[in-house]
Amino acid sequence: MIRHLAVALGAACVAVLFSFVTRPARADYPKPSIYPISWELKFDHGSPKRVVVDVPGTGSTPYWYMTYSVTNNTDKEQQFLPIFEMLTTDGQVIRSDKSIPDKVFDTIKNLERNRFLLPSHQVGGELRIGDDQTKESVAIWPEPMPRMGTFSIFVGGLSGESVNLKDDKGDPMKDKDGMQIILRKTKQLEYQVRGDEHYSGPDSVGLKSEGWVMR
Repeated sequence: MIRHLAVALGAACVAVLFSFVTRPARADYPKPSIYPISWELKFDHGSPKRVVVDVPGTGSTPYWYMTYSVTNNTDKEQQFLPIFEMLTTDGQVIRSDKSIPDKVFDTIKNLERNRFLLPSHQVGGELRIGDDQTKESVAIWPEPMPRMGTFSIFVGGLSGESVNLKDDKGDPMKDKDGMQIILRKTKQLEYQVRGDEHYSGPDSVGLKSEGWVMR
């Protein structure tokens, strides 16, 4: 009797183990390749800064901006279509350069003393090969909150690497409009504003981390 019970329990354990082994594993969230598998542009950037501009009809208005340069060192010309998004601590995702008055860009250009700085609408498009074809521009956001704390900036358009998102069964995932979800290699910059309501300190901006994500 005991021997038969032991055999039955052993068979049950084997069946349970076999079910775990043969069950399809949950697909991991895609990550960028460790080594470049597609074209990639050289991207350099400054630290985010705050500026207050006296905008006609609005008055003194705070903005945040980040200067950057992009260079094409690949083997052929590339289309550079930059996307800059700011993610705040309260979950806001804010696209840069939306309804930004011209005076704000002009003020920043004067502050940075960079005559090569281009407005956002002039930097996108064909990017030719070589360091002498480098383009310099600036991403600008209206200030989302008085206390920024920790925030991230995502930069898209720097790489051709992408992946079609799939579910656990390997089927393509689609958005609410029925379009297939495609993730693209995106630069993530995370910053911390030193000095907030919890302690006194200079309002300098420090880079916490920089890396690539699929987004």
